[in-house]
Amino acid sequence: MPLDNRLAFDDQARFLALRATGLAPVAQWVWVYQRPVDLDGLRRFQRNLGRGLLGRRIERSPLPFARHRWISPGGSSDSDVARHSRPRAELVDWADGRAQLPVDPEWGPGWHLGVQSFSDGSTGVSLVASHCLVDGVGGGLAIADAIKGGVGDLGYPPPRSGTRLAAALSDARQTLQGLPESARALVAATKLARRRTRHKAPSGSSRPLVIDAGKGDAVAMPAIVVFVDLDDWDSRAKALGGTSNSLFTAFAAKLAERVGCPRADDGRIQVGITVNDRFEGDMRANAFSLATVDVDPTGLTTDLSGLRTSIKHALAAVPGAVAESAQLQPLIPMTPEWLARRMTGALLATPAVGCSYLGDVDPMIGRPDGSDADSFFVRGVTQHVTRQIVEQVRGMTAVSGGRIGDKVSIAVIVYDLNSKSDLRELAAEALTEFGLSGAIV
Repeated sequence: MPLDNRLAFDDQARFLALRATGLAPVAQWVWVYQRPVDLDGLRRFQRNLGRGLLGRRIERSPLPFARHRWISPGGSSDSDVARHSRPRAELVDWADGRAQLPVDPEWGPGWHLGVQSFSDGSTGVSLVASHCLVDGVGGGLAIADAIKGGVGDLGYPPPRSGTRLAAALSDARQTLQGLPESARALVAATKLARRRTRHKAPSGSSRPLVIDAGKGDAVAMPAIVVFVDLDDWDSRAKALGGTSNSLFTAFAAKLAERVGCPRADDGRIQVGITVNDRFEGDMRANAFSLATVDVDPTGLTTDLSGLRTSIKHALAAVPGAVAESAQLQPLIPMTPEWLARRMTGALLATPAVGCSYLGDVDPMIGRPDGSDADSFFVRGVTQHVTRQIVEQVRGMTAVSGGRIGDKVSIAVIVYDLNSKSDLRELAAEALTEFGLSGAIV
């Protein structure tokens, strides 16, 4: 059976949103060694990454209403090794800069690897990849495979492997075959819109976000990383009647409360928790769902049992929401850019905290040069965020983390124009409320 290299509907939606809004979500992994790294090991890592999920690109269909395809451009660029060292205090500033270097899932490069030495003899390694290529879990699997050297041929064709006419005819045929499915999706969308209109409650929520693609200069948002001892973290979670996951969510909510994220109507925090949907052999770039929890930040620092129950209920509701959205997916390739821009603006209109917790991270992921890094963090970053956008979503917070070695890493980015030192202070205060302490960089 020939390989179906068409993008999954959700992946096509993410690519469409990228082109419609200019906002470019990326995933970033950062390793820190307290010594120089093995550059030969990193070059091997780089080559292997180029043979896996990161080494693919998107080739558009000649037809504006058809699904795009994955291709394999072949080869990968060299690591970007900085010539001059920087002060160790600039670690996160360096990582922030790497996260803003351009990537493009269609034209390339879709990812890049950078190496930076610091004045205390330590070394940082940064991998940044377009979210149109991999999500956090998929990227982690690709990293582990590259480190182990077990990367095989994905089987994607090279760019422009057929004529434009042949591609158009093939895509037209597949689109015609999918028309009954698209018609059912249109009926489902109409019914869903009517139902949501009937049950929509009055609210003081924000107006839809206005996104002017390509207009305005990008601004730097404050970002920090917190490292907490794993034993201390687990001990506090147990003492508060929670789990590692619920403590992570609670910390994210309390920090979001401090930076001004509460909804205006009831003071609760809307937390979106990513839920991994990836199965073995899954080639999708993005394989996750979103569970939404309305969190009352009052009392979180003394009892997590209520939040734990709320998270369970939110997770139980995910399959139904996924099934509902799956009915509409065949319409995605037909979505015009103006509508994609409006839909993205509606999703970003309510101040919220995005919470992505990977749990226990495969120790293999912590060895990009072949040996264990001394510290590690992973986070999601959005490129090309303008002042206009920040002023509309002020207080929105993104918190990512995981457990590796003897630490819990927590990466925080706030959509605000305050300083990084202010964010460090707020994070330290939030940790103290939970009876925790940690290194904040």
